[in-house]
Amino acid sequence: MHNQNTGKGFKARLDHMFTDREFFMRSHGQVRFLTISARLQKRVFYSVAAALAFWLAVTLAMMINQLMVTGERMALAQKEAEVNSTESRVSHYKASIEDVAADLEQRQDVLDQMTEQFVGELPEAATSAEQQQIDKNLSENTRKISAAFPEAAHLAKLEARQILFARRLTLAAMQRTEQAAGAIRKFGLNPDMLTRNSGGAMGGPLIPIFKGQNQDMHPTFERLNLALQRMDALERTLIAIPSGKPSSTGMMSSGYGFRRDPFTGGGAMHSGIDFKGPHGLPILAAAGGKVTHAGWKSGYGKTVEITHGNGLMTRYAHLSRIGVAAGQKIEQGLPLGAMGSTGRSTGTHLHFEVRLNGRAINPRPFLEANNDVLKVKAIARQRANPEKRAESGASRG
Repeated sequence: MHNQNTGKGFKARLDHMFTDREFFMRSHGQVRFLTISARLQKRVFYSVAAALAFWLAVTLAMMINQLMVTGERMALAQKEAEVNSTESRVSHYKASIEDVAADLEQRQDVLDQMTEQFVGELPEAATSAEQQQIDKNLSENTRKISAAFPEAAHLAKLEARQILFARRLTLAAMQRTEQAAGAIRKFGLNPDMLTRNSGGAMGGPLIPIFKGQNQDMHPTFERLNLALQRMDALERTLIAIPSGKPSSTGMMSSGYGFRRDPFTGGGAMHSGIDFKGPHGLPILAAAGGKVTHAGWKSGYGKTVEITHGNGLMTRYAHLSRIGVAAGQKIEQGLPLGAMGSTGRSTGTHLHFEVRLNGRAINPRPFLEANNDVLKVKAIARQRANPEKRAESGASRG
């Protein structure tokens, strides 16, 4: 009933809108009448409405078709993306294998360089239960990787071999570190204190060891790096310790410590050891280093001072002649000048001092080092001077 009333109301409004209409037109004094019937108006309205509805329907159909085409294109693009993603994963996997191979080759180069710088036989592989279990785990991991990724089998085996080699190298470095530390203690010095004096100054451009994106170091190689750094620091410290005789004479005329002053007769501190000898006897560097003073020094006369690093310095006083200049690099055993009696001296002799961080210490332990200590120091010096090691190897050949 409601729908019928609504339809009748709509038809009544249309009938009210479209009524017969008359238009008066005057032209040249004549009046004409133009009548547009309601029926004609309705036909025109319905025709325009039908054309508009047809246009809307066609436009809607075109939009729906466009949406369907767009959807199909999106689906096709998604499939292409999936294919490209698969290909990308395959390419990434291959690239990862290549990166790992490049890293392993670079790591092998580093190990070769470490071995070349390392002097002495490597220890045999450890036979402890813990080490055997580690080796077993490495072998098991290598087997699993080889089964999962056949292409990476040889890389996994190579890495396992490198890790085992690095562990042996770490063990050898730790053994040599203990030998160097023991030799330093026999000189009456604290190895930890000396190495602290040499650390803390680093710099230079960043040159990554590995070519791949992962720059993190394997824990085994991190331990090897730390062990070699510790070994290098202690061996270089050992090399810098003066242990050579400052002259060929063995006649000690005055020792280190409190004594009666030869000029005043009162008690005084003697900060070195005096060696008596003939005038002009060559004076030799007790260790390698850099000349930081070559000239006159109050009370000491003509004096040469050599800084050896790690806070160590040696002083050679009362010389008759100086044969080196400040800033000159010196090796152990190189002549520095000649024995004399300049300065506060009662006769021809050499006054020899050893100072640590500016404080005088007793030189006697440095001059009385036993053969075992000197052997450890000689091995360290040979490692630190690869050119001399090559020369000695060539001469033996």
